[in-house]
Amino acid sequence: MADRKGRHGMLSICVICVGKLGEKFWKQACDEYIKRLQGYCKLEVIELPEQKMPDRPSAGQLEAALKKEAGLIESKIPQGAAVIAMCVEGKTMSSEALAQTVRQMTVSGTSKIAVLIGGSCGMDEALKQQAKLRLSMSPMTFPHHLARVMVLEQIYRALNIIGGGKYHK
Repeated sequence: MADRKGRHGMLSICVICVGKLGEKFWKQACDEYIKRLQGYCKLEVIELPEQKMPDRPSAGQLEAALKKEAGLIESKIPQGAAVIAMCVEGKTMSSEALAQTVRQMTVSGTSKIAVLIGGSCGMDEALKQQAKLRLSMSPMTFPHHLARVMVLEQIYRALNIIGGGKYHK
C-alpha cells in the first residue's frame, strides 16, 4: 500500500481525451476500469470536443484544428504533472516496463501524471514535445474510442503490478 500512496498522498492521474465516446459499450468498458482504479489512484478523465473538419482537410486546416485541440488539452494538464502523450510514433513498452516507469516517476517525487489521448487526427507536435514519455500502444491502428479503454486498462494493470496484485498474472 505504501507504494501507491507516496509521500504526498495518493497518486493523481488525469486522462485527457479529445473526442466523445460514441457507443455505450465503450463507456461501459471505461467505467469498469475507472471503478477498478479508485483503490489505486485519484483518477480524473477529461473529455474535450474534437474540432470539426471537412472530410478531406488541407494540411493547414488539420494543423489549425490540432493546434486548437492542443490549447484545450494544455489548459487541462494539472500543474506539475508528468505528461505521457499517447502517439503511434511513441515508444512501445511492456506492461511491466510501464509499471516500472510509473514507479520511477512516483519515487522521483511525481504525485501527478497526465495521460494525453489526441483526437482521431492525432496530436499537435508541440504538445508531444512537452511529454516526459511518448507512448505507443502498437504500430497497429485501433478505433479511437478503444484507445481510451486500452489506456485505462494499462494504467490499472501498471498500478496493480506496482501494488503486487494478482490481476497481471
